[in-house]
Amino acid sequence: MTRNFLIAVFVLTGMTHGFSQEITDPKVTEVWEPEPKVVTPGTNGSAPSDAIVLFDGKDLSNWLDKDNKAAQWLVKDGAMTAVKGKGDIKTKQTFGDIQLHIEWRTPAKVEGEGQGRGNSGIFLQERYELQVLDSYKNRTYSNGQAGSIYKQTPPLVNASKGPGEWQVYDVIFIAPKYNDDGSLKSAGRITVFHNGVLIQNNTEIQGTTEYIGKPKVVAHGKASIKLQDHNNPTSFRNIWVREL
Repeated sequence: MTRNFLIAVFVLTGMTHGFSQEITDPKVTEVWEPEPKVVTPGTNGSAPSDAIVLFDGKDLSNWLDKDNKAAQWLVKDGAMTAVKGKGDIKTKQTFGDIQLHIEWRTPAKVEGEGQGRGNSGIFLQERYELQVLDSYKNRTYSNGQAGSIYKQTPPLVNASKGPGEWQVYDVIFIAPKYNDDGSLKSAGRITVFHNGVLIQNNTEIQGTTEYIGKPKVVAHGKASIKLQDHNNPTSFRNIWVREL
């Protein structure tokens, strides 16, 4: 048996022994710092302790109209409802990456069809629309139904409840990032649960959600959450976010 061969066996045995020790010692894979902060969960959709409550059912103090004046939607019975002609409203505070919880309801009285029935929208950073629509037995183009990233990506499934029933979106939104020269560094992404059902799974946002034409990519920073007045009395309640 040669000297080199004995050395090779010794080294290999030592490596194997060290590797075996590493994976059998539980302390090697324990991480103690940093310790995650404590967050008290909400109950029945209520806000967790570190959330920013945007609408608590009482007033529109956290919201503005398109002219940055006080929002003029109707507040009644713990909900706010779009009023025809009063226009879109937006949050006073601006956001980047967020977890969003929002509950919405289309009118119980069914009027119109397709895009004309219970239409509204949630615009993340005022540019990227998560569609709100009465899509219960109401056929329209798939990338325009409830839960779609409007005119971009249809939902994986239609999880809509009936007209007049409260529905829930739970959203994880990762904002697009830009290089110093304004070019896109990383596209925005969105995950959405509709009434507890996954309907957008880490979906890439292609750019602004346009009614006509292709998405546009324009560099921007933090921006508001906007709710759309689409001439339908669609209601919202229990709106909160967690900054990520």
